[in-house]
Amino acid sequence: MKNLITPFLLNCLGSLGILFMVSCDSNSTSKNLTSIEEFDPVAIAKTNDTKVYMHYMTWFESNESTSNKQWGYHWTMQNQNPDNIDANGRREIASHYYPLIGPYHSGDKDVIEYHLLLMKYSGIDGILIDWYGTYDVNDYAMVRENTEQVVKMMDEVGLEYGIVYEDRFLNNIVNAQMAPTPESAAKRDMRYLETNFFSDPNYIQINNNPLLMVFGPVTLETPERWTEVFSTLETPPTFLTLWDSSAEAGANAQGEYAWVYENKSYLENFYNNTLPALEIGMGGAYPGFNDFYEEGGSSSNIGWTIDHNNGATLDQTLQLAETNNLDYLQLITWNDFGEGTMFEPTEEFGFSYIEKVRDFTGAEVNQNVFDNILQLYSFRKKYEGNGPVQRKLDQAFEYFASVQPEKAIEILNTIEQ
Repeated sequence: MKNLITPFLLNCLGSLGILFMVSCDSNSTSKNLTSIEEFDPVAIAKTNDTKVYMHYMTWFESNESTSNKQWGYHWTMQNQNPDNIDANGRREIASHYYPLIGPYHSGDKDVIEYHLLLMKYSGIDGILIDWYGTYDVNDYAMVRENTEQVVKMMDEVGLEYGIVYEDRFLNNIVNAQMAPTPESAAKRDMRYLETNFFSDPNYIQINNNPLLMVFGPVTLETPERWTEVFSTLETPPTFLTLWDSSAEAGANAQGEYAWVYENKSYLENFYNNTLPALEIGMGGAYPGFNDFYEEGGSSSNIGWTIDHNNGATLDQTLQLAETNNLDYLQLITWNDFGEGTMFEPTEEFGFSYIEKVRDFTGAEVNQNVFDNILQLYSFRKKYEGNGPVQRKLDQAFEYFASVQPEKAIEILNTIEQ
């Protein structure tokens, strides 16, 4: 339980509003100025028992990021330059779609607050963070640092999180002479996860063990290799591989999860033929797939797309999840703009995708607050460095996180009066 900060009783002078929220008696010549009230986060009540998790990327870097002061690959690919701004104020990015808040840095606290609050009010239970490990090769260190910034806010918002490990990059660590073998590199990563994440109360636990997923396996493709990697852990994780890949981990894997591929018949096959035989299975739902790799000058050539179809694709994949009465569902993805699978609000689709998620989860909220959460983010940026306003916004966040949105909105409505 958070502690309430001791209130201060001060004379009601406008200049003293810098650090405190105002509580006034209109019949008094003085006013009580009270510090921010902090609350424990409150879960959104839902009518759907399915645990819903969002696949989440922390790989975005902007020219305002604290490290390299440059636009990262995932906004630029080989030939896009976000410093180029068109007549509508849109930056040139490596995507067919444009986030409502524009391109951003994944470690930006304001961005993280915005993302997590939107997910919370959609009825999403937590995020599954795509994670490259602990080594400083390419942009892996930046992804790790951004992940740590996201994790810091999970308790504040009241969501869970888990890790989706990218074992495909282990050979890059060996080639950089930072580890003698892929297994030794993966062991270091596992020790980091166990020390820093697995015991966190907000870390997802399934069958009393921390959930760990792998986007593959791609490099560690035999049970013996995973047995060696997990030997460094005191408690083995509940381990899920990509669909039809658990044999590569053998008894180390307790199940599989679905992904996006070509058309929904692959999902149907997973539900009908794979899921019944799994100890643990995690379904998938997505709004579409329309990658930018070819336009962005990448050597990757996917060769297929899935039309968003004005939201019908998401309707269909959510309906499949509902029909199969899943225990666990992964939404694919919050913000892979390069592949066009994003649930994050965009100029093209607005809030429609997270509104559909809210309907699926049966999130019991009295009002639509997505616009208000966007307003909170906009005020964070507009009044950056303005102590009095930021203090009000901090209080609004506390109200949002503790599911008192009407009080948060009341504060937001005072900002520009």
